[in-house]
Amino acid sequence: MKSQLKFALVSLVAFAGIAGLAGCGSITTSSAAGTSSAAGNDGKIGVILVGDESEGYTEAHMKGIDEAAAKLKISDRIIYKKKIGEDNNCTAAINDLHSEGCKLIVSNSYGHQDYMCDGAKNYTDTTFIAMTGDYAAISGRSNFRNAFVSIYQARYVSGVVAGMKLKSLIDAGALDETFNKDDKGNWKVGYVGAYSYAEVISGFTSFYLGIKSVVSNVAMDVQFTNSWFDIAAEGSAADALVKEGCVIIGQHADSTGAPAKVQSLLGTARPNSTKKYVCYSVGFNIDMASVAPDAALTSALNIWEVYYEYAFSQFLAGKDIVNDWCKGYEASAVDISPLNTKVVADGTAAKVTEVVSKIKDGSLQVFDTSSFTVDGAKVTTTEVNLSYMDWTTDPATVVYQGEKVNPIKTEKGITYFSESTYRAAPYFDMKIDGITWLNK
Repeated sequence: MKSQLKFALVSLVAFAGIAGLAGCGSITTSSAAGTSSAAGNDGKIGVILVGDESEGYTEAHMKGIDEAAAKLKISDRIIYKKKIGEDNNCTAAINDLHSEGCKLIVSNSYGHQDYMCDGAKNYTDTTFIAMTGDYAAISGRSNFRNAFVSIYQARYVSGVVAGMKLKSLIDAGALDETFNKDDKGNWKVGYVGAYSYAEVISGFTSFYLGIKSVVSNVAMDVQFTNSWFDIAAEGSAADALVKEGCVIIGQHADSTGAPAKVQSLLGTARPNSTKKYVCYSVGFNIDMASVAPDAALTSALNIWEVYYEYAFSQFLAGKDIVNDWCKGYEASAVDISPLNTKVVADGTAAKVTEVVSKIKDGSLQVFDTSSFTVDGAKVTTTEVNLSYMDWTTDPATVVYQGEKVNPIKTEKGITYFSESTYRAAPYFDMKIDGITWLNK
């Protein structure tokens, strides 16, 4: 249910709107305590959140906002609106925040974007930032911005952690080839994804490529839940994947449902077999070791404080906030949670350090085209349409016109798909070989 995902209407799979989340219709308001500074811009900062502290994605945003505000000594100028649905409640929250003196308003959910754009039109004295959004730059609104982080980098690194664990299990003879391999001889891993949107596709593809960099004969099944936050559905998807033989379960969904389910299955007897389930988890947003102490390897993390400190500093100084801000390891804007040392394979920490260093210096590109194929062929060119489309019409119509780009680049001798450079929101949406979408 987080925003960072909902903007999934990337390039070729863009969509016009997303239904509101159930149970998110109420508006909860709170202010953080702190000491104000004598900065140039004395306006308040409003924050519209799709969830609250009980949901990992929003919790991560709140942590980042609170840390940035504390550093800048403006905690008393932050006004939160929590559990705001992707509907007219967002407009109500915007109106409230503006009336309370907010001159910068941020939302954390993709489904808020249309309402934030309308807010920018109605309140030209205020800057609006729709996190994970994708059309601010082409909207014609000079006071409207988008931002995201290069989470695909952290997902790749978490995939390397998973690959190291898989390799150690293979080497130890701990897996059952008749159960944990497919009919092509590939070791099976799984992924619980929220929606079949580009943000999710980009994420699970990078996770898979991270695993594949360690274990070449691996295949991944993806089970979609069609919800950002659904503990039961995420647990059920993980259950199905483990029971079909998947050894590692990754996720791009916001609850602890998948890791908790993997924990509950680890080491239990398989039906009609003398053998037990061997399964481990890689989470998202938060460290999952508390719910899966024996199964959680690590989690991919968005370090939102980096962006919020930048945006708030620009706001306070009366300076412009760039459109489509997106940074990764080079700015410490993404990371993985501390390795679960009692579970991860020996040598994992050193391997992570090596991989992160290569990502930072550009000698490793996550979507290196030599590392994957589509329908058996290498990708040498592709097209991404950066227009914002209304897909509810037939034929689809352009809402905001954007350019068409070929994101395949060659730098330092590496040819790769350049993700989140033409806009902050992910647009990688290719179905690469080795990954099977079980439903969508």
